[in-house]
Amino acid sequence: MAEDTELIEQDEQDLYEHLRIVVDKGQSLLRIDKFLMVRVENASRNRIQNAIELGNVLVNDKTVKSSYKVKPLDVISVVLPHPPRDTEVYPEDLPLNIVYEDDDVLVVNKEAGMVVHPGYNNYTGTLVNALVHHFQQLPTLPGNDGRPGLVHRIDKDTSGLLLISKNERSMNYLAKQFFDHSITRKYLALVWGDLPEDGTVTGYIGRSVADRRVMSIYDDADKGKWSVTHYKVLERLSYVTLIECQLETGRTHQIRAHMRHIGHPLFSDATYGGDKILKGTVFSKYRQFVENCFALMPRQALHAQTLGFVHPSQKKYLHFEAPVPQDFDGVLQKWRKYISATTDQNE
Repeated sequence: MAEDTELIEQDEQDLYEHLRIVVDKGQSLLRIDKFLMVRVENASRNRIQNAIELGNVLVNDKTVKSSYKVKPLDVISVVLPHPPRDTEVYPEDLPLNIVYEDDDVLVVNKEAGMVVHPGYNNYTGTLVNALVHHFQQLPTLPGNDGRPGLVHRIDKDTSGLLLISKNERSMNYLAKQFFDHSITRKYLALVWGDLPEDGTVTGYIGRSVADRRVMSIYDDADKGKWSVTHYKVLERLSYVTLIECQLETGRTHQIRAHMRHIGHPLFSDATYGGDKILKGTVFSKYRQFVENCFALMPRQALHAQTLGFVHPSQKKYLHFEAPVPQDFDGVLQKWRKYISATTDQNE
């Protein structure tokens, strides 16, 4: 039986996170502080130990010590305070790479490394902070407080195109297109291994029970949300493959989780295991070459290259493409040169 993990975010004023875990039948004896470290998102061992000392961690409805050894089928309840934060988003004068703008919408080419909206440990320096500074008043959707103008998002270390609404009418119009999956979104990705052919990855995507920072693919609708990614092979580079991914749904970490699920993690994706040499030779020269590529692009090789939508007022289809960023292009060039040189030596 897999662990039954529920994360219930309380109202903002409560500032508490409640976690209930039913331990797997096959779980070996393990200190509870170590056990919880990989199951509570963004929690340090010190934070967990403090919670245990304060009686905020219960096992089978009883308080325990940090040295308690978790046993199969234990029921663990955890209550941790969120760090207090303002719900207001403060404007910041940050650079924006604006691709298109009119009275209704804005298309931004986001650089890798920039968080899209304020959240845990990232309350400043985000794209939304920059947007609020530039436009003063942006609309929000119900339940989307703190994320004005956003109808979708991309990960911090993913580069590329992001669509912003500038008024409530366009917000609702675009949100409907995302709900209907009629928005065109294509990503450029470099993955480990030689993908044999074009394909589609599907499954229910949800938090991993082993590590809540990552998403896993399940065949059980109770464990996640339905997700679909279509991919097309663009270029084979022996040990890695350049592909184009088209999203039919837009779930957290969807492409990253899907590609790992089929055994082809994104190149240099530390969260999903792509920051290790997964294919290739054992020669030290090759190992150094790959390490140099990691150093050039110390992030997942994923770029939101294409975005298309029907404009809220013009009612016509608009299409945008963002050039491959310098770090991504640099890694591609290095792989092309390496494969070319290797081929020449073998002829």
